Amino acid sequence: MSVVERALRAKKIVAYLKKVYPEPKSELMYQTPFQFVVAVILSAQCTDKAVNKLTATLFKKYKTVRNFAGTKPQTFTKEISSVPFFRNKAKAIIGAAKLVENHFYGRVPRNETDLVSLPGVGYKTAHVVLGELFDRWEGIATDTHVKRFAKRFDLTDNDDLKKISKDLEALIPKKDWKYVNNGLVLYGRYVCPARPHDCALHPLTKLYPPAAARWPKAK
Repeated sequence: MSVVERALRAKKIVAYLKKVYPEPKSELMYQTPFQFVVAVILSAQCTDKAVNKLTATLFKKYKTVRNFAGTKPQTFTKEISSVPFFRNKAKAIIGAAKLVENHFYGRVPRNETDLVSLPGVGYKTAHVVLGELFDRWEGIATDTHVKRFAKRFDLTDNDDLKKISKDLEALIPKKDWKYVNNGLVLYGRYVCPARPHDCALHPLTKLYPPAAARWPKAK
């Protein structure tokens, strides 16, 4: 598949996403910037719905960076035990809170380099945070939804999430990066879910009919 063909297909896909999902916004609930960082860390291998159910109570107790940094690990681990990998996530969140408190003056960093220095924050999380909190779209965050559609629409040959991000960034103009993650997440959540089904009449499948028969496993 040529780069030109992929770029043209990506352009059509992004045009649809821009039209249908014009205002990129996460469905994770939060009130403070660091709460959003926490919510994104919690959302790994977990649905936003499950995270929001947890944080509806959790965020009443933990509002500031200092709240998270000062909690007892044993207590916090138990409080988030409803989500997968809760022990690792608890350690990461408390560690990130302490780093933000001690090295970033209690403020969530506004650049990728500083964000990925935080425990539990990788390329994907960093760019979700930058976009949501600061309207800075300096990379395309690839999660399971984005990976699934990047493979289904033959926009990448890679399986590694960061490599997929780089492939998409090379195909799509930077001015349109903001529409990709949020748009594909919502499209995957409400229009074309991961389980195999007949999606020949779905809007994006119509743009690339072979996608109807491509069901790569999301990991």
